[in-house]
Amino acid sequence: MKVLLLFVLLFSFSMINAQEVKPSYELAGDQVKVTYYFEDGAIYKQGFFKDKKLSGKWLQFDQKGNKVASGFYKDGKKVGTWFQWTNNKLREINYDNNIIKSVSIWREDTKLALNR
Repeated sequence: MKVLLLFVLLFSFSMINAQEVKPSYELAGDQVKVTYYFEDGAIYKQGFFKDKKLSGKWLQFDQKGNKVASGFYKDGKKVGTWFQWTNNKLREINYDNNIIKSVSIWREDTKLALNR
């Protein structure tokens, strides 16, 4: 009975892991482009690594394919202006060496808040 229970648990665990969508990697010059996926195969996040650190532009999407975040990393730290689209608002977050310096929030009816 214990062997059967162990088999069922191991089989269930392997089936759960088999359903995970693994990220894809591709070389892009001196960087590695990585794409993470939702379980349904839609793109969740996409960006770059350089020397095993987050680097360059990163994008995040919802399951419908709408962009929900955009920003830049340098040596694994957030830098520059990041944008987050949530609940009909656009947040503009300015980073310096991974530290938030300022945040601006734009309403849906302003031109800057449109996600295009």
